[in-house]
Amino acid sequence: MIIVEEKKQYNHVNENGFAIVDSVYTLAEVNAIIDEINQLVATSNNNSFRRTKDLFAIRQFLKEVPSIEAKIFNENLKRILYTLLGDAYFVIKSIYFDKPETSNWFVAYHQDLTISVNKKEDVEGFSNWTVKQNQFSVQPPVNYLEQITTLRIHLDDTTEENGALKIIPKSHKNGIIRLEELNLNERNEISCNVAKGGVMIMKPLLFHASNRTTNASRRRVIHIEFSTMELPNSLSWAEKNSIN
Repeated sequence: MIIVEEKKQYNHVNENGFAIVDSVYTLAEVNAIIDEINQLVATSNNNSFRRTKDLFAIRQFLKEVPSIEAKIFNENLKRILYTLLGDAYFVIKSIYFDKPETSNWFVAYHQDLTISVNKKEDVEGFSNWTVKQNQFSVQPPVNYLEQITTLRIHLDDTTEENGALKIIPKSHKNGIIRLEELNLNERNEISCNVAKGGVMIMKPLLFHASNRTTNASRRRVIHIEFSTMELPNSLSWAEKNSIN
C-alpha cells in the first residue's frame, strides 16, 4: 500500500495520477456513515438505486442522502481537498458502491470520460451524449477532464482480493487514448489497497480496473468527483454542490 503524506499529495497526484491517504476517518466515523446509509437503504424504495446480485449503487449519492454530508466532509477530508484544489472546489458527481462478498462483478481497464450535466445542449467539443433515468451524460473536451479530481472513501478494507482498483501510474498524462495504445505489458500495474477509513485520490484519465471478489469480503466505497471549472454556455454540472 502506498501512503502519501499530506504535504506531498498534490505533487504525487499530478505526477502519478493517484495517491492514497490513510486514516482520514476514525472507525467511529466510518461506522456512523455506514449506519446512515443502512437506514436509508432499509426504508427507501427509490427506483434510482441500482440493485443486482453483484453490486448495489446509489447515484447522486449526496443528493439522495443530504444529511450525510457533515459526516463525510470532516476536517481531514477538507484539508486534503484544500491541499489539492484550494478553496474554490465543488462536488460534480457522487456515487456509493457496495460490492457484496460473493460478487463476480469486474471492470476492465478504462478512463473516466463522461460527466453528468443538467441538460443536452449543442456545445462545441461536447459529444457522445447519453441519458439514463433522466440524467444526461456527455464526454467533454479533455481540458475539463484534466481539471477533475476524484476521491474514493473506503468503508471497508480493500485489497486485490475484493476488488481494489488496479491502476497504471502516470497513464493520465497523455490525454484520452485507446487502451491498446497503452501497451499494458510494458506498464507497472499497481493494486491500490486502501484500509478502512482511508481515501484514494485519482485523476479520471488514469487507466484503472477492478477484479472480481475472491476472498468473500465486502467492499463499500463512496466515490466523489470535484472540479473548480465551470461549464460553457448554459450547461452546468448536474450535481454541483459547494461544500461549506
